[in-house]
Amino acid sequence: MEERQAPRQHKVILTDRSSGVLNGVLDILSFDVNEILLETELGMLMIKGKELHVNRLTLEKGEIDISGRIDSLMYSDVAKKSGKQNESLLSRLFR
Repeated sequence: MEERQAPRQHKVILTDRSSGVLNGVLDILSFDVNEILLETELGMLMIKGKELHVNRLTLEKGEIDISGRIDSLMYSDVAKKSGKQNESLLSRLFR
C-alpha cells in the first residue's frame, strides 16, 4: 500500500537573480543551461536563464538549489491537486 505524504510548502528564494533555493519540488522534468522545468506542489514551474546549474537536488525533502543568470520564473495552471492525477504529464501540459 502506497503511503501518502502531507503536501509540502512551496517556497522560492531568489538572490540577486543569480541563485535560488526552492522547496515543495515534486520532480525535475528537464533541465539544460537555458531552462529548468520542475513539477511543484503548485503546478509546473519553468525557470529560464543563461548558464543555469542544478547545484543540489533532494527530492525526498522536495528541495533544489540552482545558480546562473535567472531571467524568468513561469508557473502553469497544471496542478497536482486538479483531480486528474491519472492523466499523463504530456496530456496535462498540452491542453
